[in-house]
This record gives sequence, structure tokens and C-alpha cells, in this order.
Amino acid sequence: MITALEHTALSVSNLERSLAFYRDLLGFTVERILEPSPERDLGRINGMPGSSARIAHLRLGPCMLELFEYLDPRGRPQPKDRTQADIGFIHMGLTSTDVRSDYKRLKERGVEFYGEPVEFRPGVWVVYFRGPDGETAELRQTS
Repeated sequence: MITALEHTALSVSNLERSLAFYRDLLGFTVERILEPSPERDLGRINGMPGSSARIAHLRLGPCMLELFEYLDPRGRPQPKDRTQADIGFIHMGLTSTDVRSDYKRLKERGVEFYGEPVEFRPGVWVVYFRGPDGETAELRQTS
């Protein structure tokens, strides 16, 4: 029986840059960083024989974010014209206690937002923003 969503993973172009974003700017805690090793045969899991990656496990609340910087093969960037309507993973949601103040703080630090915070339905405020590789995240506040 499947009982919970345990983690979400992102493929990133630069692990250090993504750590600075998720850890230093958004407040995730780094649990571990796994360097490539012959004992860890990533290709048996991901279907890409011989692949290698640096992997970071970050925690925020009960959920984990897993960041992969593939060294071999290198990943392709997301298409610039990708939208939230495209099929597949479209965004991760983060809980905020004050969306408007988090929006202001992150905007001042150069984070790119899709727009300003919106009261999507009574008592629920949301705003979407982009991470370092163009990935989309949502801040969500429920009052």
C-alpha cells in the first residue's frame, strides 16, 4: 500500500547554485550530499547505464527535495517556452505563513515571479516563481 509522497526530485545544472537558492534563500536544510561513486550504480535505477550525478537531499518540514546535478550525461535545459499547461511536472508547492512578505523578500533578492500574490479563493493566497534552472515553485498561504 502506498501511503505518502516522500520526496520530489529536480535535475539541476549547477548543484552549488541550486543549494544557495533552496538552502540559503528558501530555508531548506541539507541532510546529505552524495558524490558519484562506483558503488552507487545510478544507471540501474534511472535507465541510463554509466550515468553519474551529484545528489543533494534537502528537507523542509516533512518533505524532502532531491537535487541531481548530472555529470554524465549532462542534462538539457527546459525549453524557454514551457508553460504550466505543458504535460508533466509543472510546479512544487511550498507553504508560507505570509505570502506577501515572502514575495517582497524574495523579489528584493532577485527571484523572478510570474506575477504578484493573488487571493485565489477566500483565505488562500498564491504566487508562482522560478528557481535557478527555470523550474516553477508556488508559495501558498492558507488563513
